[in-house]
Amino acid sequence: MKLTEMTVADYMELLGSDAPAPGGGSASALVGAQGVGLFTMVAGLTLGRKKYLDFTDNCNMIIEQGKPVQQELIAQIDRDTEAFNLVSAAFKMPKETDEEKAVRKAAIHDATIVATNAPFYTMELCHKGIMLGKELVGKFNTNCASDLGVGALNIKAAAYGAWLNVLINVSGLDEETAADYKSRGQKLLDEIDEAYAYIYGAVMQLM
Repeated sequence: MKLTEMTVADYMELLGSDAPAPGGGSASALVGAQGVGLFTMVAGLTLGRKKYLDFTDNCNMIIEQGKPVQQELIAQIDRDTEAFNLVSAAFKMPKETDEEKAVRKAAIHDATIVATNAPFYTMELCHKGIMLGKELVGKFNTNCASDLGVGALNIKAAAYGAWLNVLINVSGLDEETAADYKSRGQKLLDEIDEAYAYIYGAVMQLM
């Protein structure tokens, strides 16, 4: 059964068990999906209110673009665990002969690339999500200010969690490839941090 098909209670029980997966990567994707969901909720609760009619087009854009991002983050919950399972399976391959060792080494490398791409994509989705949240600042139903702030907090946590999973995986790659992931990842993280600070600062001014 896919993680996304489980009940919340069953997922939490599995997450808290001694099973190695789901782990931090899947949990990060879930948190990110929650964050984007809160942004689309805030947009939805702004639409149709007479006081906020000027923000209709912006809120419709947030919902239209946010829903696919949220769905991709939900899909990442399973993708990250599947990637981990690939790495685990590769390490269990036989290594008695030189040929087996070569095949195993190549499988580990390929699986590690997949396992790095999974959380990196989660970071990219978090970047898209928080930029949508940034577009809500000053253009939303202020009764939902805390929800906007919690959404930003969720996405920041998701991005940092995914980043940790990128870093632990690139340690098994060659220096050039690892450096490329680190450079691109840090740029994403810096921009996410900036957007988060902007959103959270605006929310706190309303408290």
